[in-house]
Amino acid sequence: MLLAACSALLSACSAVNVLNAVIPSGGYTLRANLAYGSDVDQHLDVYVPVQPWTGPGPRPTVMFVHGGSWDSGSKDMYKFVAEAITSRGWTAVVPDYRKYPRVHWPVFMDDCTDAFQWAGQHATEWGGDANRMIVMGHSAGAHMAALLALDSRYLARFPQPVRPAAMIGLSGPYDFLPIIGPEIQEIFSTAPDLNETQPIHFAHAGAPPLLLLHGAVDNTVWPKNTQNLAARLRVLGAPVEEHIYPGIDHIRMVVTLARPFRFRYVVLDDIQRFVDTTVVHQASLPSGFSSAHSSLGDPATALR
Repeated sequence: MLLAACSALLSACSAVNVLNAVIPSGGYTLRANLAYGSDVDQHLDVYVPVQPWTGPGPRPTVMFVHGGSWDSGSKDMYKFVAEAITSRGWTAVVPDYRKYPRVHWPVFMDDCTDAFQWAGQHATEWGGDANRMIVMGHSAGAHMAALLALDSRYLARFPQPVRPAAMIGLSGPYDFLPIIGPEIQEIFSTAPDLNETQPIHFAHAGAPPLLLLHGAVDNTVWPKNTQNLAARLRVLGAPVEEHIYPGIDHIRMVVTLARPFRFRYVVLDDIQRFVDTTVVHQASLPSGFSSAHSSLGDPATALR
């Protein structure tokens, strides 16, 4: 009941403030509002665990890209996600980025890429390494994280780019053509070919390991987005792990990471196993693990 109530309220900034207020802050040091560009929205926060890293190799860094339909949200709303990341011993980087209506596609993707490059170039400052950079996102942020991991054009403008060692997507829209909804249509209206906005279009055998997570009762972004991308990657022989969680909706997926609720769900544990396997110990994923349940019908307003 408490988790359901929190999920329903999370869309309100006041509810997010309440959730973040109960998150302990003693486990990390915060470096706030660091500029990765010259725009007011091109800033990020870095959360560094207080406890020394005891795993093999440098400490992994996870950059979490927040969601919000590419038109809303901010890094300040996701302290609870950063705390979840640092609780597993990894550094968390949470950027802001420019959004609609200030910009259209692909400007927010350029910001995401710039933030990731900045974090990789500075990772040694917190005991990290550019080769252990993970990109993670929820909803629209998962869409952006997937494009960064799969579409090499975003990294092409850097002579020595920092490449994602792995990608983690929560409730991401990866295969949502035709686009439904006038505002989302407008956000992507600058694309000469809408296929270029779809992560599934860039699936390839050489992709970094991907962990794709979705709630089975997500009526905002249909679970088939995760199922379709995972299936395409498996056919191509790319390393991918997929989980569809029963009873979890769009917002609840990210709420499960918060300390008050994470003991009830295995989402953060699944993320830790994935990071430990693919980045910390640099082992190969199996030929494509799937933990899928039936996807449900969704309203026409959802991202199909």
